[in-house]
Amino acid sequence: MLKGLYTAYTGMINEQHRMDVMTNNLANADTIGYKKEGSTSQAFDSLLAYKIKDLSEPGNLPRLISTAKAADEYEMNNEANPDYLQNRVRRVGMNMGVKIGENYVDYSEGPLKETGNTFDLAISDRGFFAVEYTNKAGETSVKYTRDGNFTMDRLGYLVTQDGDYVLDEDGRRIRMDTALPVSIDRGGNITQDGAFVARIGLTDFEDYNYLEHFGENFFEPIEGATEVETDSEIHSGYLEMANVSIVTEMVNMIAIQRHYESNQKVITTYDDTLEIAVNQLGKV
Repeated sequence: MLKGLYTAYTGMINEQHRMDVMTNNLANADTIGYKKEGSTSQAFDSLLAYKIKDLSEPGNLPRLISTAKAADEYEMNNEANPDYLQNRVRRVGMNMGVKIGENYVDYSEGPLKETGNTFDLAISDRGFFAVEYTNKAGETSVKYTRDGNFTMDRLGYLVTQDGDYVLDEDGRRIRMDTALPVSIDRGGNITQDGAFVARIGLTDFEDYNYLEHFGENFFEPIEGATEVETDSEIHSGYLEMANVSIVTEMVNMIAIQRHYESNQKVITTYDDTLEIAVNQLGKV
């Protein structure tokens, strides 16, 4: 009977996680170049063999309940009998609820907003701007972003709003003459008085699964990431806004809240049932 409490508990934890992801999307609805995130759930039968003996997860997350003996039995019998897991679960009556899965990023393009500012840049289709990012310790590394809200500093460098340097196609800082007007074409070529200055670098990756959020609207490649060329265009005087639909996120938030409340009601019902069993049935 108490297995239902665990199922409802894991359901509440999962919906809380989904709500956290959803509210983060809403908070960044006006963030330039932001890519919304989503969350997934994982089923018990796909994780039993891998998680029974896993002690690497924090204690505040829902854990799969079983025994080492069940794990050993699974490893020995699953290859010979593909239906072993289902039979084992039915025999011992396990009901493990839901497990929080992985988060993912939706890299679809956001709408373009016209600003008329030469240094506001938006990328059509795939690709990222390369930025020389400096952390608080003074260490520099290359990060990637879709946020093209750039400006020219007093020395003529093309920088982000935080002062990080935007890089050209050869990975060098871009420096212009502060006294001359600037023009940027769709190929990313910067010219002043008809003279070529630099070409803004665009970097793309073969598989976006090898990118992860870094914060401050940056992405960084992880082991396995492969850079590829891109023929995407750059639009000067435009900014790519977040690909977050506020209406859609609000509808999803209502659905999440209802799912959470449903699991709460299950726990309340179990609590009432246990109270009757302890305080009333014992008197009969």
